Amino acid sequence: MSNAPTYTFNGTTYIAGGQDNNCTVSVCPVELSVYGYRPSLPLSSVIIALYVLSIIIQAFLGFRYKTWGFMTIMILGAVDEIIGYIGRILMYNNPFEHSGFIIQIVLITIGPVFFSAAIYVMLSQIVNYISVKHSRFQPSLFYWIFVPCDLVSLILQAVGGAMSSTSNGKSSVGVNVALAGLAFQVATLTIFSIVTIDYLIRSRAVWKAASIPTRFKIFVSFLSLATLLILARCCYRVYELNEGYSRTSTALRDQPLFIGLETILIIVAAYCLIVAHPGPVFKADQKHLTYDEKDVRGSESTTV
Repeated sequence: MSNAPTYTFNGTTYIAGGQDNNCTVSVCPVELSVYGYRPSLPLSSVIIALYVLSIIIQAFLGFRYKTWGFMTIMILGAVDEIIGYIGRILMYNNPFEHSGFIIQIVLITIGPVFFSAAIYVMLSQIVNYISVKHSRFQPSLFYWIFVPCDLVSLILQAVGGAMSSTSNGKSSVGVNVALAGLAFQVATLTIFSIVTIDYLIRSRAVWKAASIPTRFKIFVSFLSLATLLILARCCYRVYELNEGYSRTSTALRDQPLFIGLETILIIVAAYCLIVAHPGPVFKADQKHLTYDEKDVRGSESTTV
């Protein structure tokens, strides 16, 4: 039995959502749909094109620098987002489309988890590149702590989204599970940011003494920006889901807010991670010694 509202037109009763949906935009008012609007077709099309372009660029860089892991994670995230926005196109054609609703609430929700995983892997490489001795932890620990946390977040968000979708958003359990996944991602990103800032502060002497390439500074800047954008987006999604997939939720039914704090933030983060690609920094300098082994020693010997 569907929990969706009904609409009577010319003596026929229509169900506005759920698996029993038989509403169409030509019959039922769009306000009866879960989102209360038709997702923007031009925007979804442009976003899909941008993600396709990002896949091409990531594939090119991945094969050029043999960064197979980073390439795979980024492409998976982009493909996930593409399918999610295809779901929004389906909902443009029919805002009451149940399959489109399922596709987009699950895939657009979990997509940034892949980008977060790509970011987490970079911290261990930064530590190995700059100075291992200034880190509180072994570089490998960053990978084995944050990536599994990201996986937990992915599972919670996917399961929560699936549970919510099967009930047309009425499952409070599903919403709570998805919220837990998003909150866990916020916590993980926050801790990651604190750990990263701590390392940058502890290694500041190396940064001052060494001639660190401009390309590495650009890499760190765009990696940091991508992290902040994804963190801001996750905070927004926690706020949005706080009222569940309810037709009374003002945040859920605010398309400009979704565009500004979901669509734009994540596509910009994806392109930041193209600028912050590890290949030109790490793979292009295979013989690089950490700066505390090389430049700082040279600086100290010069001042003696």
